[in-house]
Amino acid sequence: MQKIITIILVFLGLALQAQETSYKKRVLETTEVDALFSYYSQDGSHAAVSGGEGSEELTDVTTTIVVRLPINDDDVLTVDVGISAYSSASSSNINPLDGSVNERVSPYIASSGASQSDVLAHINPTYQHSSDDRNKIWTANAYLSSEYDYFSVGLGGGYAQLFNEKNTEISASAKVYFDAWNPQYPIELSNGFFDDRVTGNGTYTPSFTAFESETRNSYSLSLGLSQIVSKRMQGSIFLDLVAQQGLLSTPFQRVYFADKEDFFIEDFQLADNVEQLPDTRFKIPIGGRLNYFINDYLILRSYYRFYTDDWGVTSHTASIELPIKISSLFTVYPTYRYYTQTAADYFYVKEAAVSNLDYYTSDYDLSEFNAHQYGIGIRYKDIFTNAKLLKFGLKTIDLRFSNYDRSDGLNSYIFTFGTTFVR
Repeated sequence: MQKIITIILVFLGLALQAQETSYKKRVLETTEVDALFSYYSQDGSHAAVSGGEGSEELTDVTTTIVVRLPINDDDVLTVDVGISAYSSASSSNINPLDGSVNERVSPYIASSGASQSDVLAHINPTYQHSSDDRNKIWTANAYLSSEYDYFSVGLGGGYAQLFNEKNTEISASAKVYFDAWNPQYPIELSNGFFDDRVTGNGTYTPSFTAFESETRNSYSLSLGLSQIVSKRMQGSIFLDLVAQQGLLSTPFQRVYFADKEDFFIEDFQLADNVEQLPDTRFKIPIGGRLNYFINDYLILRSYYRFYTDDWGVTSHTASIELPIKISSLFTVYPTYRYYTQTAADYFYVKEAAVSNLDYYTSDYDLSEFNAHQYGIGIRYKDIFTNAKLLKFGLKTIDLRFSNYDRSDGLNSYIFTFGTTFVR
């Protein structure tokens, strides 16, 4: 009897050992669904559509669904689908004449015509495969987006290697985007334009030629290194190389020259031309993150990025986030971000550029400015998903509010709401 019991115990031990050896933890245990919503609003007085002068009022409502599906133990498919609807006083003035006949024509008044609003839709699938030891991760992704004047297709892939007992990670990824414009030019630059309300000295004859190229290609290479420095500290650094080629000007952004006569329809000045920018651009951002675990209730998260490009723009970004755990379920996180940049070589304020220049723009996004962004958020997280919706458990709820102030007068705020459900 003792021999039989001994043999049974030996077989049980071998079976348990084999089961332990063959067991492999899944990369993602269950399906996760993120539902995201944001509301964005801005205003300012330097609209690029009207040559650096005019209302920048804009509102944008975005809804995004992100689904992460475990295909098997090693593979995860993530699908990101979103739709964004905006209304813009600035873009409405691509054609300030298409609104009501009783509307005053002014760069500070939104036209009620068709160009006032638009919808952007996107889909971004990503496939991720992890090795058996979870030290190697391969990713492949695609991107597709469309709006009324722009269409974009993108492809990418990446690889990450973990070593040093998963305390160190190096990564590399590459992406390419093929974009196509459906150029929308200011109405006064269209063929056959005539309006008997035009006022000015002489005859309105803008120096305008439509762009020959209507495509834009972007190529990027990203390199990263992440390191767990100690039990309390983790850091990472990254380097991106980005090259763009094609139509980098925005076709509907007006420019006014110092050496040309001014022409108006009521209060709206007619374009001398649209912005002209080089057909190539090379960008280099480099930066890093440093997170420090202060105690069970407080973490310090910091970020810095340096950026430069061959258009003359140099910028610095620094941010800090301080998550404060106020209970087992709730965390509050105040945030602050500072940004500063130099002006592009081709930026001119309204009526400062002259018509014999090769390149010029009055887009204040390419001007010299600095900006401050303040935010506050609150997160609910329950790893046990006690709250249920149908067959899904509620894992997280995120609420965040941020206010952004730029030194050129642009100010905005954004409210975001996000949830994660698991099945």
